[in-house]
Amino acid sequence: MEIFVGADYKGFEKKQKILGFLAKKDYNVNDLGAYDSSENDYNDPAIAVSKMVRKSRDARGILICDSAHGMTMQANRFKGIRAANCDTVEATKLAREHDDANVLCLSAHFLELDKMQEIITTFLETKFVDLERRIRRVNRLDERGDYD
Repeated sequence: MEIFVGADYKGFEKKQKILGFLAKKDYNVNDLGAYDSSENDYNDPAIAVSKMVRKSRDARGILICDSAHGMTMQANRFKGIRAANCDTVEATKLAREHDDANVLCLSAHFLELDKMQEIITTFLETKFVDLERRIRRVNRLDERGDYD
């Protein structure tokens, strides 16, 4: 599995530690920034990770910023991206099993490193349970249209 990791300046330090954690696993890990802790917009790493994840069915993304809200919103603007802002193992498991989430967004402010590692492990190891109704729902996420 190929993993793309990105963070803004608020998530930079935890991203560096997460990269070390992932290096011990059997994944192909790619760091897409930020590359230092100077201020940057969350949009840039979210866009970079989203563009790479949607190229491969087996790719996953991990985004880290202060609250994880902005990263989640930015990532979900891309067709084929199903980004979930998760703060518990249980929520992460459901995001994978029910919604086939392919980008995990984490809060550097609200989550400690050990909890992040548990959530990431769950995200990477949990499979989508491809029931007909779930496949239908996931496919609808990429429908285009105006909603009132």
